[in-house]
Amino acid sequence: MQRRDFLLVATPGAGKTAFALTIAAELLARREIAAITVVTPTEHLKHQWAQAAHRIGIRMDSAYRNAQGRVSADFSAVAVTYAQVAAHPALHRRRTENRRTLVIFDEIHHAGDALSWGEAAREAFEPAKRRMGLTGTPFRSDANPIPFVTYTPEPDGTKRSSSDYVYGYGPGLADGVVRPVIFLAYSGEMRWRTRAGDEIAATLGTPMTADQLAQAWRTALDPEGEWVARVLDAADRRLTEVRRDMPDAAGLVIASDHDDARAYAALLRRVTGTRPVVVLSDDPSASKKIAAFAASEDRWMVAVRMVSEGVDIPRLAVGVFATSVSTALFFAQAVGRFVRARRRGETASVFLPSVPVLLGYAAELEAERDHVLRLPGDDDPERELAEAQRRRDNPDGLDEAPFTALEASAHFDRVLYDGGEFGASAEEEDFLGLPGLLEPEQVALLLRKRRADQVKTKAAAPGLQSATADSSPPAAPPAPSARETLAVLRKELNGLIAARHHRTGQPHGAIHAELRRACGGPPLAEATAKQIRDRIEMLQRWATSGR
Repeated sequence: MQRRDFLLVATPGAGKTAFALTIAAELLARREIAAITVVTPTEHLKHQWAQAAHRIGIRMDSAYRNAQGRVSADFSAVAVTYAQVAAHPALHRRRTENRRTLVIFDEIHHAGDALSWGEAAREAFEPAKRRMGLTGTPFRSDANPIPFVTYTPEPDGTKRSSSDYVYGYGPGLADGVVRPVIFLAYSGEMRWRTRAGDEIAATLGTPMTADQLAQAWRTALDPEGEWVARVLDAADRRLTEVRRDMPDAAGLVIASDHDDARAYAALLRRVTGTRPVVVLSDDPSASKKIAAFAASEDRWMVAVRMVSEGVDIPRLAVGVFATSVSTALFFAQAVGRFVRARRRGETASVFLPSVPVLLGYAAELEAERDHVLRLPGDDDPERELAEAQRRRDNPDGLDEAPFTALEASAHFDRVLYDGGEFGASAEEEDFLGLPGLLEPEQVALLLRKRRADQVKTKAAAPGLQSATADSSPPAAPPAPSARETLAVLRKELNGLIAARHHRTGQPHGAIHAELRRACGGPPLAEATAKQIRDRIEMLQRWATSGR
């Protein structure tokens, strides 16, 4: 690491902590630095870093507080949070100036969460001898520059972050560093009452306005409805199957808030007969609970946001995305909790609502995103949907809720894996019973075989005209529905993308992203039939031109 600033973008589970601490130990041994400061998003991650540092012989103080000023001479390293730095940047600047310091920014995108955090980090650590930024998730698009990150101008006037090294999910999967992730999506009929008293019914995953989608999504996540109970039961059955090959495998439910977390825990207790571990952000014993769960053989943990990023529990293999947070950043953070592989062949399964934006993220899991500095006034669809989700927390008037969930049914919708869709109209058990130990190629082969079997079964279904029927011309078959048309087009597009992947080695997610840049439009799960046809034609042109 010759340069002063270095930015590493690596998929969750790839070993960013080990990489950074190995570099730190080398710099200490060569006396290029005399001290280390690690900056983390949460208190729990401070202790996690200290434990990892201890294993390679670096003594790190994770209990340091601003009020104590000096660090004990027993420690060569200290761990602090971004909020801690923002509370007293001058103190941390003096510490940095007094000794040749390497500063490691864990999940450096958090330095752009608020302008004050970014300014404080810049003031505190500008004098550092070396700085290393780490992130395992896509940078979001916003107007807050991240300190010590280099940006290059784009033709449209925006600026894009520049990384020194990128190790994405695709290469990690090929190297056996991370697990293949199977996404199981569930739809259902949602019914809710608006503030005006109108009752609305909609099928989760069908086209609707941002407000309607937010309300349908929240209705699905209502603990009183059928959707959550059905999905938790399916997830527990999947965990039982995975445990045949991974006896200590565990599941994690990510909830929107504390009330939902407690209610989901009660539902899980009914399903499993055992009380799950519940981790809430205001619980002072949260870090101890996480550490105890990681070392145990307990089946389930229910948590809000604090377990979604950076927390290392390698035995997590089944997840339920039961939150209405809708950004690509949070989704990648959440999925990252399940991908760390301990041995080859381990798989991960994530259950989620059939919401177009989530299905799009799942289909483009391999896509690598940089931090784009948004121009003032630019529209951001992710931010608009997130705002629609947040309105429930800020109702107008006399604390009147914007809507009331009435009913939420659930049915299995589809499986997404490696950019492809499987199992539309299939039996749920076909996928819940997949073995827990499979190589990525075996997962794809098994899913394709299941899909082929479904096609054969459908083709052999009764309903053909009797041989004794009259010989009049058969009636024209009914026109396919919009859903059937989209399914056929998506299958064709994914087949072409798979062919291009095998020809060029380019990851599926990167091909999806390149097509969106060339043709425009939303992720595949949200694209119209015309938009998918345009992408198919673009792929065909690339193939004939030898690109």
